[in-house]
Amino acid sequence: MLYYRQRAIDQIVILTGAGISAASGLSTFRDADGLWENHDPMDIATPEAFARDPALVYRFYNARRRQLEDVQPNSAHRALARLQAALGDALFLVTQNVDDLHERGGSEQVCHMHGELRSMLCLHCGQRQPALPQFDRASECPCCEARGGLRPDIVWFGEIPHFMDTIETHLRACDLFVAVGTSGAVYPAAGFVQLARSAGATTIEVNREESDVAGYFHHHYTGCATDQLGLLVDELMAGRVG
Repeated sequence: MLYYRQRAIDQIVILTGAGISAASGLSTFRDADGLWENHDPMDIATPEAFARDPALVYRFYNARRRQLEDVQPNSAHRALARLQAALGDALFLVTQNVDDLHERGGSEQVCHMHGELRSMLCLHCGQRQPALPQFDRASECPCCEARGGLRPDIVWFGEIPHFMDTIETHLRACDLFVAVGTSGAVYPAAGFVQLARSAGATTIEVNREESDVAGYFHHHYTGCATDQLGLLVDELMAGRVG
């Protein structure tokens, strides 16, 4: 059992966004110098874009996958892994990020609501599998051996995020909800704080600046996630009993 500022905490949900990976060198969605600056998201991150110009979409996501080789988890990822190791099933970690920095930072349970860069989906057989280092329309599916059906296993605009029923169940049951490095501009994740708060949870925002939904949070840790998340985890661990 944990106590956070004199309140007993039995179940925690932590949502992470692009801000937690920014310190590792991954550009956030809205950075002026980010990966999206030379692309309209509607040209690379929708089913329609994939149907219209698959070569562009493959190049973009192959490049993003290569970028993962040049970055490492930071202290914020490791802080969450430390808390998760201590709390086990009492902590549910859900991320909007498609990178694998949480896993490489030591987290064993990570719910990727927007998919994963290191995964690919075959539209012919429906199987998800580890992504090839590079793949395109000519690539063969390792499962069904068909060509032309592999796509990045990413939730694009207009598609429904993964695991929503599971996420909502955890949000309704949690005593503490923490959002780290999120803009609060992308739904449905931006609405998680409202759902958790309506169910009675204490809500905390860890961010460089206030998000679009900052008013729904009880507490704010303002600054870089690599600094502020470690402080929050230390505070939570200090309130651990048993």
